[in-house]
Amino acid sequence: MEIRSADLNGCGGDFDDIIIANIYNFLNNNYFNAMSDKTIVHSTYYNSMEANIIKSRLEDSGFACFLADENVATLNPLYNQAIGGVKLIVFEKDVLAINELLAIEYPVLDQQEFSEYTPEETAGVACEKCGSLNVSYGIATQDKHSSLVKILALILLVLPFFAKKCYHCYDCGYEFK
Repeated sequence: MEIRSADLNGCGGDFDDIIIANIYNFLNNNYFNAMSDKTIVHSTYYNSMEANIIKSRLEDSGFACFLADENVATLNPLYNQAIGGVKLIVFEKDVLAINELLAIEYPVLDQQEFSEYTPEETAGVACEKCGSLNVSYGIATQDKHSSLVKILALILLVLPFFAKKCYHCYDCGYEFK
């Protein structure tokens, strides 16, 4: 659709009408047609640093992308769950190539890689409750702090600074020394 200066009633003088019509036609023909690609949410992250790393990798590989809700999640992390995390927005036409790139560079991690010790160090340890070998050593999730640390933290008005470490079974959730 093209606008002529005669279509603009009462917008100023003839010169203003011509300028407005030319600007509208330029934007309609060039800008909107060039930006006809759809954008989609490729993935969401609850850590803005991880989202920025992925975004930088994609930009270095030549893909146009941006992050949505990054500032809200960074300024108030409690809102992160409510807004659905930091969203990576990409063009729909690039999704297959981006999936291939991220699959190569970021293989799926198993839970043993999050342990402080290598699987070789915990290979001989079996769960005392269920006998599973799916066990790792790290900070306790239940009863992390001893009574002495809790009392000292209460007196000094600080958070408890020492946490117990133990073996954790990923199958039954049992923790043992």
